[in-house]
Amino acid sequence: MSDFSDNIVNQRFRKVFLELERHNLIKGKSDIAKKLGTYNHVINSILKGQRNITVDQLHKLFEYYGVDANYLFGLADDMFLDGYSLSGEIPARPMDERQRGGRENITLVPERALAGYALEYQDNGFLDSLQKFSIPGMEGQLIGFEISGDSMMPTITNGDVAICEPIERGAPLRDNHVYVIVTDVVVAKRIQQIREGNELVGLRLISDNGSVYKPYEVELEDIRQVLKVKCRLTTHAIS
Repeated sequence: MSDFSDNIVNQRFRKVFLELERHNLIKGKSDIAKKLGTYNHVINSILKGQRNITVDQLHKLFEYYGVDANYLFGLADDMFLDGYSLSGEIPARPMDERQRGGRENITLVPERALAGYALEYQDNGFLDSLQKFSIPGMEGQLIGFEISGDSMMPTITNGDVAICEPIERGAPLRDNHVYVIVTDVVVAKRIQQIREGNELVGLRLISDNGSVYKPYEVELEDIRQVLKVKCRLTTHAIS
């Protein structure tokens, strides 16, 4: 059985669990499991270092208990968001930007919200409903996508969060660099530009796990958004 006890996110989840329990904000594993949409034995396995907590479970942890995403990723020392009191009741909804101090500039799109993002990536209401966090030194309005599957291994692995910067339509792209491409789905791929003369007409999307996943092409008119991958959050650290 794999040992996930060195995973910084799992380590800090255990600390959050103990703190919530100490302040009587949860009544054991079954209580928090229900809030995170999972089962008692799953929480038990995470606490024992036998599996990783998922991004979807983290998103619910941030929402229901006011936990700071930066703390879980090892980027901050404060466990809870500004304005959250352990002596008070658990908030019924995520804190707004003013309660969080207005410093979170990265929107986290968990796997379960990818289909919604493909349809509503320009909808401010949809984007505002998602968890926000920040990474020191990374400025601008960025999007973090939870990546599932093994098509981009070893560059991006299952469960990583790709931190991306939206690219203006018509802006120059770089062949063989990794981008997130939004069509009717959201995928992370290396790209090669397809041109007819001097005109860009599409992109060839290439998986790093090329022995399993073959390249395919998408037409420019089918591409809703292109985002450049700036870094990734792994289950251990930023790389």
